[in-house]
Amino acid sequence: AAPAGAVSFSVKHTEGVSVEVACRGQAEVRSAPGRGTRWPLDEGTVLRFSMSRASTEVNDNKVTVSFYAEGGQPINQARVFLTGIGISLDVDADRDGVVEKNNPNKASWTWGSEGHGAILLVSCDKESP
Repeated sequence: AAPAGAVSFSVKHTEGVSVEVACRGQAEVRSAPGRGTRWPLDEGTVLRFSMSRASTEVNDNKVTVSFYAEGGQPINQARVFLTGIGISLDVDADRDGVVEKNNPNKASWTWGSEGHGAILLVSCDKESP
């Protein structure tokens, strides 16, 4: 997706985004700082970005990739707007009738009336042929 004539690129991103750059021929993946570093534009170069937390608004984070020609002249930019969605399995981990998001017993299970942990009932039957 790089414009014709581009030989390098730089990446800027908001605080809630993590960006990694993997260049062909290099096993290591390097974290891209928020601004400044220029990377060679080679076939096989991969940008990976992820959100470190859920968004507070739609499109509240972004990644901007700037492309440069030989000699460092800017050619164009590509911008991706991101919305991080938080997903959590909330359960009644201490079996008191209240579903709590951060119950410490959420990660373990103990049998019995004084036990803790979610009891999960899964419907594995075939609903339709």
